[in-house]
Amino acid sequence: MTSRTHAATAVVTRALPVPADVAWRALTDARRHGRWIPMTRVLTDGPPRLGSHVVGISGPGAAHGAPGLVDRMVITRYVPPGDAAGDAAGEAVFTKHGPLLRGTASIVVLPTSPTTCRVTWSEHVPLAGPLPAAWTARLTAPPLRAMLRLVLRRAAADLTTA
Repeated sequence: MTSRTHAATAVVTRALPVPADVAWRALTDARRHGRWIPMTRVLTDGPPRLGSHVVGISGPGAAHGAPGLVDRMVITRYVPPGDAAGDAAGEAVFTKHGPLLRGTASIVVLPTSPTTCRVTWSEHVPLAGPLPAAWTARLTAPPLRAMLRLVLRRAAADLTTA
């Protein structure tokens, strides 16, 4: 990743004291994201799988049904930990289809022991519209980075108290 790409991509990594398969099932299941992502409700067409559709609606009151910013996504890669040839990490990629947010969100879960794992969640999110994607992705990265830190902290708390 070049320094220019790095500045335009929010990346947060966190060690979790749970097995990789537990973290994988929870973190890739967008139906749980509404518990961790502030001011957001999430709609899906079912459990996570290649081709699943996900819609996130974010904004004040959105978690309780109010309108908000719509983020339409499709899972375009879904390889659980241990399923990738020669690679123990699992990766799910959510490709964003607008109407305003473009780009991708990626969740990578790497087993570090039988009872622990390391999660890296990254988002590269340029905005649709007349401005260059490289510029808008650099604007969205800092708030997304802050949001991802919060999401992984909440997910870790949720998974370790379950």
